[in-house]
Amino acid sequence: MPRDSVVVGLDIGSNKIRTVIANVDERDVLPNVVGAGVSPSAGLRKGAIVDVNETISAITASLEDAERMSGDPIHHAVVAVSGAHLASLNSRGVIAVPHGGEISQADVERVLEAAQAVNIQANRQILRVIPQNYTVDDQTGIRNPLGMKGVRLEVEAHIITGLTPALKNLENAVHQSGVDVDDFIPASLAAAEAVLSKRQKELGVVAVDIGASSTGVSIYEEGVVIGTFVLPVGGDSVTNDVAIGLRTSIDAAEKLKIEYGTCKPADVSERETVDLAAISKADSQIIDRRQLAEIIYARYHEILSMVNEKLAELDRDGQLPAGAVITGGGAKIPELIELARETLSLPVQIGFPAEVDGVVDKIDDPSYATAIGLILFAAKGGPSRSYSVANVDFGRIFEGIKNFFKKLLP
Repeated sequence: MPRDSVVVGLDIGSNKIRTVIANVDERDVLPNVVGAGVSPSAGLRKGAIVDVNETISAITASLEDAERMSGDPIHHAVVAVSGAHLASLNSRGVIAVPHGGEISQADVERVLEAAQAVNIQANRQILRVIPQNYTVDDQTGIRNPLGMKGVRLEVEAHIITGLTPALKNLENAVHQSGVDVDDFIPASLAAAEAVLSKRQKELGVVAVDIGASSTGVSIYEEGVVIGTFVLPVGGDSVTNDVAIGLRTSIDAAEKLKIEYGTCKPADVSERETVDLAAISKADSQIIDRRQLAEIIYARYHEILSMVNEKLAELDRDGQLPAGAVITGGGAKIPELIELARETLSLPVQIGFPAEVDGVVDKIDDPSYATAIGLILFAAKGGPSRSYSVANVDFGRIFEGIKNFFKKLLP
């Protein structure tokens, strides 16, 4: 990467849109954050765009906020993709190495392309291909086959897909905001990149990114992703439960959750109350704070139980030495660590963005994990062994297909 490169991460969430600008100098170890912007999200529901014009306005506001802080205009960005429309599967690819020679980068790309030969719905597209391990002839468990010699190369890969209309709408909204999309990164991977250390990934860890409309989960072992999934519940689900259970407005429910919420009802006195008139003009009733805590506890327990069920499907429930790292805006609720320890039977910590310099005080918050992770993806060219389908030279592929059929013609 050239010296003094500027990288931009754009996290388009259902509640907030966050933009982070960083300078990347090859002489420095860490990216230097020079600008951060945030704006209320609009025009999105559960990670998908439902009103293009409102979304464009919200994205523009976040971009301008970051530009004012950094003093630099934004022309391109790495964009996070979130929402329950994301899905994943594991696949295997196999190729022959020409003449049993030395494995080249072209061979690695060919075997990854072979791994993409999977049946997916017509309205879905592959978003990310993450190699888990390679096999050269009979030698298994290889992390990087470049330079090795063999006649047969295999790869086991984790593939993440998304709905094509959702991705195209997102790209269109960003483009109309005056910014080109360099790459799409699943939000769960970006958040994990920001809060997990290399050692945690080696030992075995699960990153739980609790967003507004969904919860993204990434599971690592021996340094590689062994599973990702998205749960269709998040912080907004908690707010909705509070509004329904306590018969308040959504705005009041959000303030109650943030200012008076906790995941441990037992710590709240049965006599403790909250006067809604002090925080909302639309509400005037007196709220039982323990009842508020019980509602919040129930939903967070459900989210964590769903995470544990997914870990059980991979035989990793209670089996990850580095435990769980919880991040995202929904991670800031009090007593979440204790609840997560009990539910997941793992050591738990809250994940804050790391591996960046600059205006750290502005971004030292779990809600910025995804945006910072995008910066790290861009600065490192993606985490080790991650492969974007955007890197595939489709022009070369189609040219080869065209030439093949030309040879068949009389």
